[in-house]
Amino acid sequence: MDALVPTALALYAAALLVLAWRSRTRGELEFLLAGRRLTLPAFVATLVSTWYGGVLGVGEFSFRFGIANWLVFGVPYYLAALLFAFVLAARARATAAASIPDQLRTAYGPWAARVGASLVLLMAIPAAYVLMLGELARIYLGWPLAAAVVAGTAFTIAYVAAGGFRTVVDTNALQFVLMFLGFLVVLPAALARVGGFGALWDALPPAHRTWDGGLGVQAVVVWYFIAMQTLVEPTFYQRTYAARTPEVARRGVLVSVAFWLLFDFLTTFAGLAARVLLPGADPVLAYPELGRLVLPPLANGLFAVGLFATVMSTAHSYLFLAAATVGHDIAPELSRRGSQRRWTMLGLLIAGLAAVVLALRLRSVVAIWHDVGSIVTSALLLPLALSHFAPRMRYRPAFATAAMLAAAAVALAFILARGDDGSYPLGLEPIFPALTASAVLWLVGRRRADPPPGGDPEARPIDP
Repeated sequence: MDALVPTALALYAAALLVLAWRSRTRGELEFLLAGRRLTLPAFVATLVSTWYGGVLGVGEFSFRFGIANWLVFGVPYYLAALLFAFVLAARARATAAASIPDQLRTAYGPWAARVGASLVLLMAIPAAYVLMLGELARIYLGWPLAAAVVAGTAFTIAYVAAGGFRTVVDTNALQFVLMFLGFLVVLPAALARVGGFGALWDALPPAHRTWDGGLGVQAVVVWYFIAMQTLVEPTFYQRTYAARTPEVARRGVLVSVAFWLLFDFLTTFAGLAARVLLPGADPVLAYPELGRLVLPPLANGLFAVGLFATVMSTAHSYLFLAAATVGHDIAPELSRRGSQRRWTMLGLLIAGLAAVVLALRLRSVVAIWHDVGSIVTSALLLPLALSHFAPRMRYRPAFATAAMLAAAAVALAFILARGDDGSYPLGLEPIFPALTASAVLWLVGRRRADPPPGGDPEARPIDP
């Protein structure tokens, strides 16, 4: 049934290698930030494709909980992205920073930057996405999961190493087209099989048509706080720092929100169609099984490539981000020997190995999103957001570092104390007490007569 999928994937892999070869770069600024010359189309293509790697998780959630998928994984992130566009994007691009730790160093000093670099690295390890990549290879190619995860990660490292961020941007452009094309093929075919949108809606279980999918208020509302991760999302900042101008960064995020809304429409209704047409299917396999059911072999091959492209665009973006964090923010603190590019190449290997180990150990995409998002978002949100404003609004330097450590510790403590039934102490999601701890330290710091906020006057330079 998937006879044409290996051929389609081989052609896709060859296209990625050709793009990687053509995007080879020499200078460190080009390797790490594409020379800070991203135009609006390139910015939109790389941001849209990077921010949507959890496609199998979206299919599973839509299949199990219905239209609530849009209110959990869609609307909260649109709102957060709009806030980033209107409040932070132009401010971030107007700085000399090349990374989130650079921004923290300028506002609060070196210790805040070091803690921030560790948090960014934790968020950037693409365990969830290499796991999904392995799952897709297992589903379509029949490979054992462990072998598929290792092979997919190794291939990703190989082509990203050629040109760094320039390779990421160029391949994201291809993946942007393929991810939309795949779902523009499968959804009309599925609707034709069901009998149209009206018939699809009528055939859904009642809970799938409710706003919360039967999950309850707190289970939905918590994602509106987790979505605030967007305000500290390192891939957003990386692309913002690489934009040609502050206006390109701001407009690029706004245009991206429109594309995410369209893609969420396609993916949510594809998941609902799978629920109606394949009610007994494994929810994780909702999209692959839907493609097999409603598409002829050639179109199903295209849909499979679209799924791979959706996941790989995010996996390689985070993989390079983790590597750049090692090369630009962590390694220079440990050793002045070697260029940032050389350290970044080592970072690719370190990040890839960590992603493989975590993916095979945790085996749950949504759990990785939830737990890592709760820890890093609560730790970085207030210190990083306030760093873009006047000194009177920021944390005191020592309190910024303390707030990041305290929030991360509180979130981790709540996660570790989670019961077998998934409940947390006091019935609170970890992000709520963690953000409270961060806010309390901001208030305490504002009452202390410490020296005014401020750190290193310049971000760590990148040699051109």
